[in-house]
Amino acid sequence: MSLIKVTEQTSRYRHLEKMSVIDILTNINAEDKSVPLAIEKVIPDIEKLVTAISDKMLAGGRLFYIGAGTSGRLAIVDASECPPTFGVPPDLVIGIIAGGREAMTQPVEFAEDSLTQGWEDLKEYDVTDKDVVIGIAASGTTPYVIEALRTCRQNGIVTGCITNNPGAPITEHADFPVTIVVGPEFVTGSTRMKSGTSQKLVLNMISTTVMIQLGRVEDNKMVNMQLSNEKLFDRGTKMLMEQTGIADYEKAKTLLTKYGSVKKAAESLKK
Repeated sequence: MSLIKVTEQTSRYRHLEKMSVIDILTNINAEDKSVPLAIEKVIPDIEKLVTAISDKMLAGGRLFYIGAGTSGRLAIVDASECPPTFGVPPDLVIGIIAGGREAMTQPVEFAEDSLTQGWEDLKEYDVTDKDVVIGIAASGTTPYVIEALRTCRQNGIVTGCITNNPGAPITEHADFPVTIVVGPEFVTGSTRMKSGTSQKLVLNMISTTVMIQLGRVEDNKMVNMQLSNEKLFDRGTKMLMEQTGIADYEKAKTLLTKYGSVKKAAESLKK
């Protein structure tokens, strides 16, 4: 029985080229509104995946995302935002895209069709059974991702997946599958739209929740964020003032500069 790809079904809208600009925007927005509702239905599945990731990472493991095209780009984006946001090492959450870094800005022909390169790319990082690997593919049929997950499981590595087609082959190779059915795209088959949006939202949910579990957030603040620009220094200074009761802005900023993070600066005062 062949897979019915919801992501490839014909758009609910016809003759887009005849729509006014306001109608195009309104209809895209109407479709986008359905995405969070689709995610809401699979929160229990996301919870299982997050719990597995947290357990592994608390024991010293890492989190890998692997994908192709839009999915791979979203993987890289989410992974790359973890160090500045949560102050973690750059090798704790790793994003891998078919075709390598070149594929971030331009398509690399047939990269997603390789049956072996996904695992080879993971091996570059010495992936082990301490880690978790999440495959991301809207269609759920991408060979590069599926075969990487298959080989991971053969090596005792915990796997998850994020896909947008129910019954997709990728789910057969994921210990913790997450299937978000967002329906046909506004432009038929353009999975960078609702499917991509759903993947981005779920990746946000996964990485943020895991980082909270790892103690990288206190109260509702990013106390471990990297102070890489003046905006973040200002935010961190105000956070430190709020946490410690320091009334002098310059004094708080000096302390923050010395210790490099809100958490370390606040701990120095306690000592």
